Amino acid sequence: MNDASRFRDAGEDKRTAHEVPDTPQTRAPAYTLAFADEDFLCRDELRPVRLQLELLKPELLMEEHGIRSTVVLFGGARIPEPAKKDTARTQTLAELSAFYDEARSFARLMTERSLASGGTEDVIVTGGGPGVMEAGNRGAADAGGHSIGLNIVLPHEQAPNEYVTPDLCFNFHYFAIRKMHFLMRARAIAVFPGGFGTLDELFESLTLIQTGRMQKVPFLLFGKSFWETIINWEALKEAGTISPEDIDLFKFVDSAEEAIAAIDGWEGAGEKRGEIPGR
Repeated sequence: MNDASRFRDAGEDKRTAHEVPDTPQTRAPAYTLAFADEDFLCRDELRPVRLQLELLKPELLMEEHGIRSTVVLFGGARIPEPAKKDTARTQTLAELSAFYDEARSFARLMTERSLASGGTEDVIVTGGGPGVMEAGNRGAADAGGHSIGLNIVLPHEQAPNEYVTPDLCFNFHYFAIRKMHFLMRARAIAVFPGGFGTLDELFESLTLIQTGRMQKVPFLLFGKSFWETIINWEALKEAGTISPEDIDLFKFVDSAEEAIAAIDGWEGAGEKRGEIPGR
């Protein structure tokens, strides 16, 4: 029995239910305890419960591990480490492999700083996959620290990368809840070159800050030439679809050291916009 409750523990009842006599009644799906019935939990009508569970499970486990704040790394799964750049599908991907090392170095430096203050602040969190995500978790492991991986079930997805701390490796069904966990504890966001997924995470995070739904945090785009090639930021500003002040919500950096300096000198971190410029 749970010491905090006068009632029987749910886990104890679940074990007891497995030991009941085998009869047509006990074999019927209706007899299975509701919270232990996977088929029942997967019904369409139980979607609100599943959403709540996906929010709660990582939240509770991160609290138990003392995770207070995180540094988020977004970036492409297809970017190889430099030693394997000859396997890249394109020459551009091979050249972008340099950012694998920068992500690894950045994560190592941030983890070293985190460990120096107890290891509960500025913990690296990635999507838990290959490429830049692997580099982030690997850098944290290089420093002897832990890191978080937020995987999501995809038809082609492989196992999480080997550098994620096993007790902090989570798997999601809902993209929306996964995105919440990326940002709920974020103290800084670092975005490396990537594709649709990275762009989605980049713009959703920036939109939350732009609209005052989220505090300003250091927001770093690694690889100025890459980002200026694929996104015409000045055209957006000149068109008036974003304001000139929105360009100041992020900074371009090209190295781990430059990123650390930008974080240390960031102005306005922790503030929320009270109004949207240009509206």
